[in-house]
Amino acid sequence: MATFAQGARTGLAYVVESTFGTTPATPTLIGIPYVSHSLNLTKDRVQGQEIIPDRMPRHDRHGNRQAGGDIVVQLGKGDFDPFLESAFFNTFSTNTLKIGTAPKFFTIEEQSLDITQFRRFTGMSVGSMAVSIAPDQMVNTTFTLVGKGGSIATTSVSASAPTASSINPPFDGYSGGLRIADTGGSLGTLNVVTNLDFTLNNALAPTFVVGSDETPSLEFGRAEIEGTMNVYFEDAAMINRFLNETETALEVKTGAPNNDEMTWLFPRLKINSFEVGVDSPTSRQASISFSALFDTTENSSLTLTRSA
Repeated sequence: MATFAQGARTGLAYVVESTFGTTPATPTLIGIPYVSHSLNLTKDRVQGQEIIPDRMPRHDRHGNRQAGGDIVVQLGKGDFDPFLESAFFNTFSTNTLKIGTAPKFFTIEEQSLDITQFRRFTGMSVGSMAVSIAPDQMVNTTFTLVGKGGSIATTSVSASAPTASSINPPFDGYSGGLRIADTGGSLGTLNVVTNLDFTLNNALAPTFVVGSDETPSLEFGRAEIEGTMNVYFEDAAMINRFLNETETALEVKTGAPNNDEMTWLFPRLKINSFEVGVDSPTSRQASISFSALFDTTENSSLTLTRSA
């Protein structure tokens, strides 16, 4: 019977690169606990444009190539810290992470152990990170990666099996809580939010040049943070933040069964829309969009704090 690759036998592992696009000579891979991934090598097509009376094209070539895709995870303590650092362009200082300017790159290996095939992606960095927090679910996070290139082999890049991930329990949307205040004020409990989603986008892109089909580097833009949340329509407090363009601080704390915590602080955000209608006879909910801005006290537009 033929053996086809099974998702249940497919591992992901990474190693941090010290030079963009170059796997360390003797890497020690670290396993990634993931829900799904869509990492692939893609190539542009370069087609001939000649007009020939028989109407049939003569030339179809492969052009620029790059690696990329999503890794979807349930965020837990420790296992994803390097990817969080890559998204923030910074490193944890003790247990605090803020927006910075230093990109981090990885070699990521997909290990199809049942058919002994190993796909390798180099120069990978987190172009964007999407976080979803809601009741009765884990904290779902999607790391969208952009990279340099890819290859396939019948052996791993590492002589030994990957270091196992911790499998710490994921954070969830019901073990923490939210607090809100005017920027610079004292945070108070916010208990009307039914879900919150936000994205940190670094605008990563390849910088292709003549003489190579792989990029020599990745360019990046500003750290743009946009989000949405649904709230029960309880009073005028939230809509007034929109109507009055009130600069707002929002803290979102998530927890786990072993008392681990991760706290996201947006020290200065603007609520850019407040939409509320009636679509059922039950409780009304409003949809809110927001964007995060640089705060001089935090020296960041987003601060992430993890428990020790």
